[in-house]
Amino acid sequence: MTTSVDNAQTATDPADTLGTVIDDVIRPQAPIVDRDGAFPRPGVDALAAAGLLGLASSTEVGGGGHGIRAVAEVIERLAAECGSTAMVVLMHYAATAVIEAHGPRDVRAAIAAGDHLTTLAFSEYGSRSHFWSPTGTAAAADADTVRLDARKSWVTSAGEANSYVWSSLPLTRDAGAMTLWLVPADSAGLSVTGDFDGLGLRGNGSRPMTADGLHVPAAARMAADGAGLDTALGAVLPWFLVLNAAFCLGLADSAVAEAGRHLTRTTLAHTGAALRDAPVTRRDLARLMIRTDALRAFLGDTLTALETGRDDAMLRVLQVKALAGETVADVTDGAMQLCGGSAFRKELGLERRFRDARAARVMAPTTDALHDFVGRVATGLPLLDEANR
Repeated sequence: MTTSVDNAQTATDPADTLGTVIDDVIRPQAPIVDRDGAFPRPGVDALAAAGLLGLASSTEVGGGGHGIRAVAEVIERLAAECGSTAMVVLMHYAATAVIEAHGPRDVRAAIAAGDHLTTLAFSEYGSRSHFWSPTGTAAAADADTVRLDARKSWVTSAGEANSYVWSSLPLTRDAGAMTLWLVPADSAGLSVTGDFDGLGLRGNGSRPMTADGLHVPAAARMAADGAGLDTALGAVLPWFLVLNAAFCLGLADSAVAEAGRHLTRTTLAHTGAALRDAPVTRRDLARLMIRTDALRAFLGDTLTALETGRDDAMLRVLQVKALAGETVADVTDGAMQLCGGSAFRKELGLERRFRDARAARVMAPTTDALHDFVGRVATGLPLLDEANR
């Protein structure tokens, strides 16, 4: 498993630019995105114009040249303001990791320039959260064209992205578990087949998609036929899991901060005391802070493990999303309890963060699946049984 390391000499610090986009566009739009279930196009376009969609692209094609640590910070800060926008960008970065390794130069350059939004299309009705076991098919239509047929159950940015990193069964039986393709959004036979009206992440555009006789050039294949699972585990999974942890950290940290502000500024008229003056309240806030800071430390160690090629890097990557999913669920729940009835109103933004936080546990690989993966690695078993490879 390899992940590029940030190089301050080849790319500028995105922090200031990101702050401006957040202040001007993403924070004001967040309640609207959530209320209407609207795709956060203004925020995505602003991030693209600021060069942040190309943050992880190689400088060779005009990208920012940043590694996963800087990208994780972007996702954390976006999640603190708008979970839907953060998830759209997270999936874009995860797909970009594959395209950078195996995609065509023109698409890589378009991503680097901020002209191209991409995403992953892995989950299917037949295999659900078991992304490593696609049921969609690929078949040679002629010497230069491949036909894809599939029913994808969840595709973030469906109908909004410019391309989809698409999984299928291999062309050749027994070649491997899956093959990956780069599917342009305007491909004939590709359609969005449903709407998304979710509990949380309401604007992330995660909708079903169908490929019905979709034809792509044979050159659209990324990596060798049947090598898709190895690519997914080696290139996609580290980015996806680590960025999910950063997403959870942003939600948890912002929930703790909002709870702290509420406890500080809210007073009881009959005593004049602020809510923070109660020792039990301070204790409960401290517990939430400690849980959040522990996640931050674990995420930092995971990033270091990746950057330095430590032997436990894969284990840390698997652990960090499992830890993050449970942490953000508990912390946002605790923040809601601390702030009482006020947390149920839209003004604080806590109930939105609480709802957005529920996704982490069930987003593939789910927390339960990750616990099994961690146990397998810890006891010397392969990550997946041979039947799943």
